[in-house]
Amino acid sequence: MKFGWINLFGAVIVLLMLLPNIDYAIKNKDEKNLCTNRLMNLTEQIGRYACIVLMWLPLLVWEFGFQSVAQMLLYVAGNAALLAVYYIVFALYFRQRSIGRALALAILPACIFLLSGLLLRHWLLVGFAVLFAIGHLYVTVRNAQGTAA
Repeated sequence: MKFGWINLFGAVIVLLMLLPNIDYAIKNKDEKNLCTNRLMNLTEQIGRYACIVLMWLPLLVWEFGFQSVAQMLLYVAGNAALLAVYYIVFALYFRQRSIGRALALAILPACIFLLSGLLLRHWLLVGFAVLFAIGHLYVTVRNAQGTAA
């Protein structure tokens, strides 16, 4: 199966990942980023926005596609399962914050980006997913611990 030059499934996945984040940002307007490490903050943001774009736009890839139907089914089922867990953990995090839940909320989007990149053979997305994971985990741990660095 081929998607052509835009992956609408990827765009929907990104939109679904952003919805609870937008809700969280609205409800916690005064929350500050406690991580003062500029390199890690920059790493997280570059990785995040690159992944968001590369999920639906095949830069440096001629078109999105799968080598087999099994890979396409794994893409759909894997992302659906990861998104379902993401929403469940977000709901639990809204009730009571914990470092474990914060880490899960940092790891799950990176897994979605990584799974998508690997199955679509979109190596630029894979690279930025790893970059995002490193930055996002670092910043999340600093914020969850309430420590600057």
